[in-house]
Amino acid sequence: MSKATFELYEDKSGKWRWRLVHENRNVVADSGQGYASKQKAKQGIESVKANAADANVVVDD
Repeated sequence: MSKATFELYEDKSGKWRWRLVHENRNVVADSGQGYASKQKAKQGIESVKANAADANVVVDD
């Protein structure tokens, strides 16, 4: 079971955003941009879920 939850919310300027919150309430990631609609923000979440699971880790030495 996941220890994190995606939260979808409307910011002060009326844009939709998401954030990934760990069960300890720390924000792990966020959308970094506002979306014009709730649906577009949900699509952003689905994109992260689909594309990040196997993402490579790059370390800059």
